[in-house]
Amino acid sequence: MNRFGPATLVEAGTETLLFDAGRGALLRLAAARVAWRDVDGVFFTHLHSDHVVGFPDLWLTGWLLTARATPLRAWGPSGTSAMLSRLGEAYADDIRIRVEEGGAPAGVAIEARDIAEGVVFDEGGVRVSAFLVDHKLAKPAYGYRIDHAGRSVVISGDTRYSENLIRHARGVDVLIHEVAVPASLERAGVPAGRARDVLDYHVTPRQAGEIFSKTAPRLAVYSHIVLPDASDAELIAPTRESWAGPLEIGEDLMVIDVDAAITVRRPAAR
Repeated sequence: MNRFGPATLVEAGTETLLFDAGRGALLRLAAARVAWRDVDGVFFTHLHSDHVVGFPDLWLTGWLLTARATPLRAWGPSGTSAMLSRLGEAYADDIRIRVEEGGAPAGVAIEARDIAEGVVFDEGGVRVSAFLVDHKLAKPAYGYRIDHAGRSVVISGDTRYSENLIRHARGVDVLIHEVAVPASLERAGVPAGRARDVLDYHVTPRQAGEIFSKTAPRLAVYSHIVLPDASDAELIAPTRESWAGPLEIGEDLMVIDVDAAITVRRPAAR
């Protein structure tokens, strides 16, 4: 319960951008005191359900509770526009009723774009670049690099060991990378064959350490930890075989300030 679905908020300059919308994303935004009406756009790394299942709640509940009155923009791999247009069909009756009750029609509109590798957003001094990663059968899948005022953050999305990610993340200030822990799969009783499949879609801590050593971020962060009950020791020890630099285990509501110094603020104990 302390690790909800994948969702990373990036605030840079005047832009407030959300990357993925896993389960509980709206609840975490509310806890962080970020109003949905203030989110300028959503970027999907890929369309696996655990990365998008929180979107209808964000979109509809956020529209009503924060009185959003402007269209929401969304970017993602091929299939994103079709998926989001079908959400409009699925919730058509609800939307009609809410509009009759006073909801702003513009606030429930979605402007979705299917993207290709390259710069996909460049506004207010904030540039977002998408790059292909390897999530096996989930094709295309993207990671994102965000650049603003000489600072940079890379979000891996779900991926196996990816040379393309390494190229885009070299020298980045913060690299936020997914990780899968073999011991947590075994502890959960995941059958051996299925566990091998899961690990073939993701990066182990040992592999992540190699990625960190090749990209040399100022700070490496683990997020989207598979399975969520993986311990710090299970994550850190294999990583330290090849990466001795700064490393944080991601936590819901953790705040990372990226400036001349990088500071990490963890939430109060829940």
